Amino acid sequence: MVYKRFSIGISVRVILITLCLFTGVWLYFRQNLLLAPAVITLIILGLIVELIHYVNSVNQKLARFLDSIRYGDFSSSFTSDSKMGNSFKEVNFAFNEVMEVFKQTRAEKEEQMLFLQVIIQHINTGIISFNAEGKIGVINNAAKQLLQIPQFRNISDLGRLSPTLLKEVLEMKPGQRTSYKVSPSLFLIVQSTSLKMGGQSWTLLSLQNINAELQSNELEAWQNLTKVLRHEIMNSITPISSLVESLRTILDEDSFVQQEGMLIKKDGFQDIQEGLDTIANRSKGLVNFVNAYRDYTNIPEPKKEWIKAKTLIEDVLGLIKEELKSKEVFVKTEFRPEELEILCDPDQINMILINLIKNASESMLKKADRQVIIRVISQGDLGTLIQVEDNGPGIVPEALERIFVPFYTTKKTGSGIGLAISRQIMNLHRGSLTVESEPDVRTVFTLNFR
Repeated sequence: MVYKRFSIGISVRVILITLCLFTGVWLYFRQNLLLAPAVITLIILGLIVELIHYVNSVNQKLARFLDSIRYGDFSSSFTSDSKMGNSFKEVNFAFNEVMEVFKQTRAEKEEQMLFLQVIIQHINTGIISFNAEGKIGVINNAAKQLLQIPQFRNISDLGRLSPTLLKEVLEMKPGQRTSYKVSPSLFLIVQSTSLKMGGQSWTLLSLQNINAELQSNELEAWQNLTKVLRHEIMNSITPISSLVESLRTILDEDSFVQQEGMLIKKDGFQDIQEGLDTIANRSKGLVNFVNAYRDYTNIPEPKKEWIKAKTLIEDVLGLIKEELKSKEVFVKTEFRPEELEILCDPDQINMILINLIKNASESMLKKADRQVIIRVISQGDLGTLIQVEDNGPGIVPEALERIFVPFYTTKKTGSGIGLAISRQIMNLHRGSLTVESEPDVRTVFTLNFR
């Protein structure tokens, strides 16, 4: 309706100008009049000026409306010009309504931003954002308390706390997670995310101090280890102590003093022999246990290098080829992609894979179809997975987590530290070792290299 009235207004003014123009020409050429055409010419000029003003008024309103949107100034209001009549009341009303909607939307957005800022400042996780130039955008109170860096305005200032931590943060890929011990009281878990805002690329870091949790877990681990040590030592020392007392009794009761020396009965001598053999066996078991504990607590730092996944797996299978053949275990390998490379210590990862494949082959001895599947899968920025899957009897849910506890084993023979050492090696690689199992269907051990 508004645009119809605007069109009618333009048409009327153009018609009036045209009529005046023809009238002036007719009076001048047909009637030979001079004054009347001159007056009509002035009227035409006035109509043209009025038409220009009429159109410019609309353009000015529209330009002011668009500028208000462009610069975010929603305080403007639009009123009808008395010279233009009532034809643009509706457009002024529409402009004012749109401005009000923008004003409300902006107010809601500002409220949401304020709400998010309050949340960010009050959460316990440290939050830092910085752009490609390193300029800090957002840093919350938790991050300030964790890092204790005065005048933290650029990510390079993180080097004042730890140059190594700064280097790791700058080398992190989106979605990557890393851990770093800054001081005895500060052990950080850092996660990186990328986003675009205002036409700029930003990196968002979340920082969390897990020192308290680590200390709690460390205390619990020491308590569990103490229980294991006490259990194993008592299992060995108690029967040894009891046997010593029994042997002393046998010597007192079954031995006789003679001039040439001591005489002992045959039965007593056999009992002493059996007792000494038992003491020797229990002592040997205790020594083996101590050696296993020493192996678990003395794993060296990994010497990482880039190696093709295919080469890594082929080396492992070459070492245990004959053992797998004797147990009639078929191994299938999958590489996604084929030329995938892994940053790791090949010797340590070989040890993990050999342990996992041997465990898998031993678990399937009672099955007719024995198959182990080894998959190496790239997850892009999220890292690389090596999976060892078997179709053996599986692991019951109650034992899934306990199998990684040192000296816990479900086998009749074995020290129970193979999986514990494997997990510790993966922790030293800043990765993880996990297991999933469906009893009588499949068991999958996953090495995750981040």
